Amino acid sequence: QVQLVESGGGLVQPGGSLRLSCAASGSINSIVVMGWYRQAPGKQRELVAIITSTGNRVYADSVKGRFTISRDSAKDTVYLQMNSLKPEDTAVYYCNARLFSNINYWGQGTQVTVSS
Repeated sequence: QVQLVESGGGLVQPGGSLRLSCAASGSINSIVVMGWYRQAPGKQRELVAIITSTGNRVYADSVKGRFTISRDSAKDTVYLQMNSLKPEDTAVYYCNARLFSNINYWGQGTQVTVSS
């Protein structure tokens, strides 16, 4: 099993920045991909960014050039640096970990609100 604990959400003005953190514990050696997804009210959950165990990154088109996903292996933590935030980035952001077995684990979610 894997436990994921997110932090770093909040309220920010348009154009501002936030950094989300996701600390993993448990069977972390079985993780092949970690990433961030988001879900806005009335919408489906969507991929924001993922990073593989080999360091490959994939971003949603809507966040390319503004968001950066990174990881600190020593701390078993994945980060999402979000710059130039827009109101349409408002959502609950969820950390995800996928294992070799294709089992997915999710964090509890953290609210990001972009508003003036």
